[in-house]
This record gives sequence, C-alpha cells and structure tokens, in this order.
Amino acid sequence: MWIAVSGVVALLVLAGAIYQRLGLARDARRFLPPGRFVDVDGGRLHVVCRGTGTPAVVFESALATSSLSWIRVQDAAARFTTACAYDRAGFAWSDPASRRTTFARTVDGLEAVVASLSDAPCVLVGHSFGVFVCLEYARRHPGKVAGLVLVDPPSDWVAMDRGQRRMLRGGIVMSRLGEALARVGVVRGCLALLMGGRPGASRRLIKLLGPTTSRTLERIVGEVRKLPPEIYPVVQAMWCRPKCFAAMADHLRMMIEAGAAVAGIDSLDDVPLVVISSGDQPPSVVEAHHALAALSTRGRVVIAEKSGHWIPYDEPELILEAIRGVHAGYHLPRRMP
Repeated sequence: MWIAVSGVVALLVLAGAIYQRLGLARDARRFLPPGRFVDVDGGRLHVVCRGTGTPAVVFESALATSSLSWIRVQDAAARFTTACAYDRAGFAWSDPASRRTTFARTVDGLEAVVASLSDAPCVLVGHSFGVFVCLEYARRHPGKVAGLVLVDPPSDWVAMDRGQRRMLRGGIVMSRLGEALARVGVVRGCLALLMGGRPGASRRLIKLLGPTTSRTLERIVGEVRKLPPEIYPVVQAMWCRPKCFAAMADHLRMMIEAGAAVAGIDSLDDVPLVVISSGDQPPSVVEAHHALAALSTRGRVVIAEKSGHWIPYDEPELILEAIRGVHAGYHLPRRMP
C-alpha cells in the first residue's frame, strides 16, 4: 500500500517538475526583460529607465515586489524626468544573490544602480521596506540625494517585539515552503487557476497550505489586480519562479538588521523630504512618520486618505505629486540665510 502511494506521489512530483520547467522556458520567451542589467557583487540587477531629465528619480520597491509595482508612477514621472525602477537580487528579472543576503549588500545594490545613471544626485522613492534601503543610502551618501519620498514607512518594524519576530520566522518558513512548491509546479498551477478565472478550484488547493497562507496569497492577488491588466501575466510569471520565494525569505531574515541600521539615523539635514502615510495607520505609526519627516528641515507628512498600505496601487497620483514637489525643491536654495 505504502509503496503504491509513494510511487503515485513520486510521479506527481515528477510531472509537476516537468510542468514547471516547461512553464519557465515559455515565460522566458514571452516576458523578455524590458530594461538593462547592472553588475553587482557577481550577479546582475535588472534596471528599467524611462524619460529624460535631472535629477533622476529612482524607485525602491517594497519587500516582495519588483520594478513592476511602480509602473503607474514611473510612467507618469518619466514625462518630466528620468525615472528608473529596478529589481533587487532574486526578484523578477534580477539574478539571485551570489552571496548571503544582508541589508548592507542590499543597499550596495541601490548604490550600483544609482552609480550607473550619473554622478548627479537623484531623488529616491521608497515604499515600505524600500524606505529602509533609501534611508541607509541617504546616510551613506547625503550629498548624492536630491530628495526623498518615503511611502508608508514600516516604522513599527524598526524596534520589533517578540510577536513581530515570531511573525518573521513564520514568514521565512512559509517562503521556503513556497520555494519548494514552486519547484514542482504547485505555485504555477494555483496562480493559473486563481488568475485565470477558476478561483474556487485554486482556493481549495491553497487552503491545504493553511488559513494564513491562503489569506495572504489571495490578498496579494487582489493587490496585483490593481495594476494595469497587461501586467497581470508578467507578475504571475515572476512569482512562479522559486528564486522569488527564496529572495523573500532572505529579505524577511534581514529585517532586524535593516531596522537596527535605520534606527541610528538622527538627521537628514535639509534634503527635501515627503513621508506619505496610508489612511489606515494607527496614531502611533503616524506619529513615528512625523518624527521621520522631522529629521529634515524640509520634511513633511502627507496622509493618503484613500489608501491602505499599497499606496502605489491605490493613489499613485499622490506619490507623483510628492515627487514633483521634491524634484522642484531640489533646485531651490538648500539653506535660507
């Protein structure tokens, strides 16, 4: 009996692995990288730039997202300046990290992307975890930052309590599970059903992974559907790749390091700065956002009243307005007499 069951399982795993391999080959032909590559630490980061003008705007994505998450804001910003988004190591078209992922090496990636543009200062726009990367870059290179737009900073994750650390550990385990399931085609099959009009079948399959994972995956799909419809297949293809889940696990692991790094920043001088808070943040987080804005003599807070955490999807025009203001502010006198 057990031999028969083991044989069936082995055949299913083999079939899933073949399905996954064929899918990866098809995706590689369909979804060519739209940008160029920058060499970093033995690997390549994918960078896509649109528009012309200075200072350039460089977008830094949230924890488990890529350059695709900025498409609405980037296209609009490209109408008045150079607008560049990139994929951190392991996500979308970028290579997996060649060495153990650390927060310092992650910031090195942003350094390489900015250096590939020009020697001129640039405006950094970060969302969620991307805020930490932008802040650390600004600490390292204050003279190279023309302005900052920090979208819904995860300020409540700077000093983590025991519950948050437990959530991170759970997230790492689930990411590693996702990596394993992606290798045998399970993720590909679930997303094909969920995005392809058969959510009922996909939900029954996903529920086998537990209620928390099920809710998380469905919430992510719901957010993705706020992007332009032509982007859905690309995002779906990216998240069928095991490397994306491995990268997410690495990012979750370094959250403590990232929080500790930005906690030590006590001044952003007079760099033009806008912090955008989502409309559903509790007062304690909004207060922390005001404290972050106060690190610059030209800092302010804007509330995205119509948005949850995914402001780039819900109110991209609000981010664009902040970018315009910071971009224009760079050309004003940095210090008043």
